[in-house]
Amino acid sequence: MSDCVFVQLRCKPGTTYKVAEELVLKELHSELYSTSGEWDLLLKVYVPKGEDIGKFINDQLLDVAGIERSLTTLTFKVF
Repeated sequence: MSDCVFVQLRCKPGTTYKVAEELVLKELHSELYSTSGEWDLLLKVYVPKGEDIGKFINDQLLDVAGIERSLTTLTFKVF
């Protein structure tokens, strides 16, 4: 089992595609989208059950150069 979380990322200007390329190489996400608006990228990530979600995101995703800020949304039930 795992916990599904959505992570929105704001990238430094001009780095969105480079950040996306680095994230793809990590193979941690289920889906990765470029988005319009306040955030540049949206990831759907399955965090292994029992693992600290905040630590997982900090250690596995936010170490990519070019990420300015993140917003994580936890999910509860799929319909």
